[in-house]
Amino acid sequence: MITVPCWQRSSFSGPGDGNECVEVAALDGELLIRESAEPSRVLSTTRAGLTAPIRHVRKEPT
Repeated sequence: MITVPCWQRSSFSGPGDGNECVEVAALDGELLIRESAEPSRVLSTTRAGLTAPIRHVRKEPT
């Protein structure tokens, strides 16, 4: 059985089906990230792998 990710986009991306946002999905313990303008290009990472650069940008303590 093939599992299909359920993609979500931020409410800050605006209304409609525009191609100007980043979409995320969780699948089999991984986080998937893609640009809505290029949905076939998907980046796969872990929660920790995504949290580290976000904390660095925000300059939050680890």
